[in-house]
Amino acid sequence: MTSQAAAELIARSNRLGSDPKNTNYAGGNTSAKGLEVDPVTGEDVELMWVKGSGGDLGTLTESGLAVLRVDRLRALTNVYPGVDREDEMVAAFDYTLHGKGGATPSIDTAMHGLVDAAHVDHLHPDSGIAIATAADGEGLTRTIFGDKVVWVPWRRPGFQLGLDIAAIKASNPEAVGCILGGHGITAWGDTSEESERNSLWIIDTAAEYIAAHGRPEPFGPALDGYGALPEAERRAKAAALAPTIRGLASTDRAQVGSFTDAEVVLDFLASAEHPRLAALGTSCPDHFLRTKVKPLVLDLPADASVEDSIARLKELHAAYREDYAGYYERNAVEGSPAMRGADPAIVLVPGVGMFSYGANKQTARVAGEFYINAINVMRGAEALSSYAPIDEAEKFRIEYWALEEAKLQRLPKPKSHATRIALVTGAASGIGKAIATRLAAEGACVVIADLDLAKAEAAAAELGSTDVAIGVQADVTSEAEIRAGVEAALLQFGGLDLVVNNAGLSISKPLLETTEKDWDLQHDVMSKGSFLVSKAAAKVLIEQEMGGDIVYISSKNSVFAGPNNIAYSATKADQAHQVRLLAAELGEFGVKVNGINPDGVVRGSGIFAGGWGAKRAAVYGVPEEELGAYYAQRTLLKREVLPDHVANAVAVLTGSDLTHTTGLHVPVDAGVAAAFLR
Repeated sequence: MTSQAAAELIARSNRLGSDPKNTNYAGGNTSAKGLEVDPVTGEDVELMWVKGSGGDLGTLTESGLAVLRVDRLRALTNVYPGVDREDEMVAAFDYTLHGKGGATPSIDTAMHGLVDAAHVDHLHPDSGIAIATAADGEGLTRTIFGDKVVWVPWRRPGFQLGLDIAAIKASNPEAVGCILGGHGITAWGDTSEESERNSLWIIDTAAEYIAAHGRPEPFGPALDGYGALPEAERRAKAAALAPTIRGLASTDRAQVGSFTDAEVVLDFLASAEHPRLAALGTSCPDHFLRTKVKPLVLDLPADASVEDSIARLKELHAAYREDYAGYYERNAVEGSPAMRGADPAIVLVPGVGMFSYGANKQTARVAGEFYINAINVMRGAEALSSYAPIDEAEKFRIEYWALEEAKLQRLPKPKSHATRIALVTGAASGIGKAIATRLAAEGACVVIADLDLAKAEAAAAELGSTDVAIGVQADVTSEAEIRAGVEAALLQFGGLDLVVNNAGLSISKPLLETTEKDWDLQHDVMSKGSFLVSKAAAKVLIEQEMGGDIVYISSKNSVFAGPNNIAYSATKADQAHQVRLLAAELGEFGVKVNGINPDGVVRGSGIFAGGWGAKRAAVYGVPEEELGAYYAQRTLLKREVLPDHVANAVAVLTGSDLTHTTGLHVPVDAGVAAAFLR
């Protein structure tokens, strides 16, 4: 049963965390103290409920709270060894937990427990961080808030910061909160309502002061030639640059991307001061842990050609890696974790927008959101003063903190297709949907392409949010629609790694009844369609320089000559040979091309449901509802083949176990001897 204090805390946290002006995703933490009966002694004991490590305020639930005994937490001050050893105090929190303790306590637990207030909020609002990163932030704090908010010079989050804030509250009875230099805000109250009211008052007062007193052009005048391109033009350029940029950002390890052309980004890049400010990097620990210390910024005007932009991006990337290695070498000490990678997490392109990268789409998207927070912070600081983030050494101490490294080591092992971006044609139903579902389950981001946009979007929604899958309309006989589908993948997920040519149909007729229209339709969809999709995909895969996979869902009929099936079987044979041809051509780029030859996939198959099943049943003289069983009995294994079995083969062919296999056709037919490959 949730206590009243915890229930009020969760409600307050959800309200604060759901508004981006108050804090960013997974940023900040909140707490509440209250009396509960100790089940061992039967006596009242003061407990603290506080958001645990890694949670998000906007979606916080009871399971995300750590529960500690206040008396034991405060008793830690008696054994505190000093700021040089304060990291040891995190492990000590385990000895203060009440019962099973709930979620893992975060580094900010001391801030909440040591401050003499029943309710405490620590947040990362753009307006508050703007004051916290202004060169004269301390003076601005006095001017804006008087004695109600106290300035706290930068200190890395930890036990000492908790002691500092506790002392400030004790010596400033009129204060309702603090501005934490370079970092964010903390507020408190005797009730949950009062704490929330004080937090919002600090946030809104800072924002109102910036709006009323800030310079009209905090980023300087417009930079000639750096304004935003028209929407269609900038998104086309973004798609053209995306494969190269993702490849550069994935030099050390594969990354998923996200793109935004939000007005705040375009405005920043169109202003004269953006190169100086971007070079200063971000300040709030939550920001630079996700965005790295600074972005890579293309130093060309908006109308620079794609070719010139790519050439310059490659030069800038080499310089960025060298600069990051220097940053690491200047600041690393004995015992520092190894350098995690020197590629940028944020890439800014004037006139076009921002690319952001991470281990998955959500991480990449959130990194971009954090850089937008950083732009807002810079705007506020520059409007009133000048932007002065914490120095490089302090950023390094946070980025390569032993506690941060331990958190990274606790992350679960990535799934087999993590960081992979897949496009599956004909994926709103049947075999294609099964393939998309399996790839998403294995950690891939999936683009479901189908003739029917509504069905494609519905199938994507079944897999999760748009961080997991999107649906696009794509007639594979149309080069323009295929190009649009690939561009959607590039803009949504940053690139492309895996394409499955699954779209198909079948018209079962004997030779003399097969019309030219029948022949052309099947060849257009499967032969020509696969060719067009593979061509568009190969261009991206080659530009990314990350290898990749192209898979053809062919058929047993590509090698087996059955009756009354001339057009379908001929086009499947065409697909089968495309596999061999492309495997030979694309191997030098690390691209694997393989095929799958299913047979007898009746249940769940869009082709069979569309009339093909009835016609094949008539050919074999069995009722349509018994066709799957009929096919099973003619196989060596006597097993019916389902769409999931084809999806299994795709997952294996494109996973980590068959990295040296290309040009292969895998039969998924339960054993049809006449279709054995020779």
